[in-house]
Amino acid sequence: METRVTWDEYFMNIARVVATRATCDRKHVGALLVRDKTILSTGYNGSIRGLPHCSDAGHMMEDGHCVRTVHAEANAIIQAARNGVAIDGATIYTTASPCWPCFKLIANSGARRIVFGEFYRDDRIFEHAQVLGIELVSLDVPARPDLQPADTGAPRPVTGPRRQARAGRGRRR
Repeated sequence: METRVTWDEYFMNIARVVATRATCDRKHVGALLVRDKTILSTGYNGSIRGLPHCSDAGHMMEDGHCVRTVHAEANAIIQAARNGVAIDGATIYTTASPCWPCFKLIANSGARRIVFGEFYRDDRIFEHAQVLGIELVSLDVPARPDLQPADTGAPRPVTGPRRQARAGRGRRR
């Protein structure tokens, strides 16, 4: 019997491919907005449209972070807006949990569910997601999108801070 990936794994794998377009080598992140099993928009971290990329012009560093790029989640929301695509009630798949500014954009966009790969540095999203009724799901996927489903079972809803994940996990974007 052939094993099929779950819908969450399927869309997360696509988000991982989207991340390969990122133009800041400090962190490659991909995001995908989905509703009713239909992709609404994608985004990856990259510079402002029409300006040089980090890979061409170098990093623009402030407080240890590259600020030349627009984050993947923000770019997915912006792309939907540019194309007149409503995203209210959508799920966002992102290869790294959203930073605080991106979480605020996602919350205000009307997305109701965030599925993320690696944890990325900001515990505030856990408390605020719970208050707002936004479901957070941590999802590990295989190292390569074409591999079999992850052995981790069903996606794991996240209900509280993951403080153990805060220190030293992932590179800054």
